[in-house]
Amino acid sequence: MRQPCVRQAWPGYCGHASWLPAGRGRLASHMCDPAGAELIGDGMSDPTPPSNACAGHIQDPASQRLTWNKSPKSVLVIKKMRDASLLQPFKELCTHLMEENNMIVYVEKKVLEDPAIASDESFGAVKKKFCTFREDYDDISNQIDFIICLGGDGTLLYASSLFQGSVPPVMAFHLGSLGFLTPFSFENFQSQVTQVIEGNAAVVLRSRLKVRVVKELRGKTAVHNGLGENGSRAAGLDMDVGKQAMQYQVLNEVVIDRGPSSYLSNVDVYLDGHLITTVQGDGVIVSTPTGSTAYAAAAGASMIHPNVPAIMITPICPHSLSFRPIVVPAGVELKIMLSPEARNTAWVSFDGRKRQEIRHGDSISITTSCYPLPSICVRDPVSDWFESLAQCLHWNVRKKQTHFEEEEEEEEG
Repeated sequence: MRQPCVRQAWPGYCGHASWLPAGRGRLASHMCDPAGAELIGDGMSDPTPPSNACAGHIQDPASQRLTWNKSPKSVLVIKKMRDASLLQPFKELCTHLMEENNMIVYVEKKVLEDPAIASDESFGAVKKKFCTFREDYDDISNQIDFIICLGGDGTLLYASSLFQGSVPPVMAFHLGSLGFLTPFSFENFQSQVTQVIEGNAAVVLRSRLKVRVVKELRGKTAVHNGLGENGSRAAGLDMDVGKQAMQYQVLNEVVIDRGPSSYLSNVDVYLDGHLITTVQGDGVIVSTPTGSTAYAAAAGASMIHPNVPAIMITPICPHSLSFRPIVVPAGVELKIMLSPEARNTAWVSFDGRKRQEIRHGDSISITTSCYPLPSICVRDPVSDWFESLAQCLHWNVRKKQTHFEEEEEEEEG
């Protein structure tokens, strides 16, 4: 994998590790190397804040830029499935990448099994050049230089799930329904792709959550495709203590809910080993700033810019008038377990996937991941975010108040 270099002068998501309290500074050495990237900027390698920060000066996060140490040679193209309208853009993009840029293009095997693609004779010559893989079977994490997504926000979440360690830079085209995380328009894709290949692009580092689920073994235990500590694609079994451990990287949110039960969910939430609250309601959402505009926003949470180092805790329909969503520092460790008084089990999902049941004695540990997702911007992290708020969520859309006519003002005077 060619190594991109994300140049930034502001301690943004990755750089925020420099600001973490003693005991969390260990994140700095890992978080400064997303997708094989080298992050260059003030305070990136030293656990003390940069000297200019002491003077009250923080530089613009829009200064984060992507450059390449060597020209990228391989690209993973992710296409939204079961959408016939994307077949033509997919063909045009792949043909352009192979013939104009001489790129090695990876796609998931099931994409090429689409009857519309399989039966297209004009696409046959290009189709033979693809490198294919199968989710949960083939590891391509060290073979991809950058990723292109065609579809909606789900394609970006899917791209995140494929890389449980470092993530290559992601360029996402808006060809889906919402498109909050997919800022690029496909109309001028040739020039935009060329800019990325040449390294002329802004980047926002979207923090992810590292989630570790530990379950007690109970007879026949279903094994889910989580990841071990070494990043291998397998669930870990600790037979000595009768536990099963699974690990996931999450871009949006972890959702713990009551599932099909009619009872309230009743779960205890610990922060760095201290019990902070018990959630009694439909459930709780633990989200990244990127996820703050997803399920958390629907549940009443504030929307947080992805450059802000934070983790959000948002209750789902709590049976309490005073339970408001809260924001805690990135890097803390949350632990969620069923309360001893819980009448039923709970269910957990990770970016809407890998849904599974949580019983008494099981635990979910959540902290900020060492591997953020580098998302390529159309303009810069701030402009793109506010553009998405306005265009996708219609943030603060209201008919303008009219001004007084001059005659009315004179009469009042």
